[in-house]
Amino acid sequence: MADSRKITLTADNEEIELYIIEQTMIGNVNYILASEAEEGDSDAYILKQTGSETDEAVYEFVEDEEELTSISRIFEQLLDDVEFS
Repeated sequence: MADSRKITLTADNEEIELYIIEQTMIGNVNYILASEAEEGDSDAYILKQTGSETDEAVYEFVEDEEELTSISRIFEQLLDDVEFS
């Protein structure tokens, strides 16, 4: 059985496996905080759901600085032990 807390993204014809750390819905947009490592220090990414062309959700990396800062603050509040720098 596949781990439901793990997702696989395809970017530039390369598959990237990420672990979902947290998920939240803001303004009818689903955001996820994901990391390459299940535990410990590693790079974290914020992605947002942009729609679904099939039965699978379509996510893109949040790149807008204002949106990224705003969503980062929300994830920091949701997770006591996470700090974005």
